[in-house]
Amino acid sequence: MRKLFFLLLFVFSLTKVHSQEIYLQTGKNFTNYDYKSDNSSAPSLQAGSGNFYEIGYIMTLNNEKLKYAIGLGLNEYNAIGGSVVNSYSWNTQYLGIQNTFSVAFVKAKGFEGTAHAGLGMSTLIYGKQNLNGQYLDLASQKEFSGFWVAPRLGIQASYNIENDIFLSLGYGYAKSFNLTNSTTEKLSFNTNQIQFGLHFMFK
Repeated sequence: MRKLFFLLLFVFSLTKVHSQEIYLQTGKNFTNYDYKSDNSSAPSLQAGSGNFYEIGYIMTLNNEKLKYAIGLGLNEYNAIGGSVVNSYSWNTQYLGIQNTFSVAFVKAKGFEGTAHAGLGMSTLIYGKQNLNGQYLDLASQKEFSGFWVAPRLGIQASYNIENDIFLSLGYGYAKSFNLTNSTTEKLSFNTNQIQFGLHFMFK
């Protein structure tokens, strides 16, 4: 982690920042749980939906097409499942830092289309499992707690609505992995995200 931080500092020291943005994003997560265990069969799981919220800062680098964004995000990764006998639901919230590079592939008057690639880092701040009306705190479950990373890809379209204010609509896909879970029960999240954003540009 420290090496990544110093690498980013080095890259930014070689670039010239042209413009900057503050952004607010929200939208929907549609999440599939990928659960594996050596001791038991995986329950029958279905995708769940949840909200996400993100606030951050964007800098445009020296070629005017490349941008770097860093943001603070809150993501809900939810799922449901079960059988004729048992019914399950999971409700979780993860707080973390999002790092994203984007490249503009379309630019027109007031409109911009970009492609994104990034890496998120987060940890569980709230989690409950509901099994037939009985609740379990997921903070004590190692497959949910700990340190998570999430490589992600996406596309976004933004439009200038007034002076330096932009609206955006985007789609992202992320795969979240738990780096600190050493148990035989392994969990990852596959998330499709619909994004709505408000951007404020300044020099």
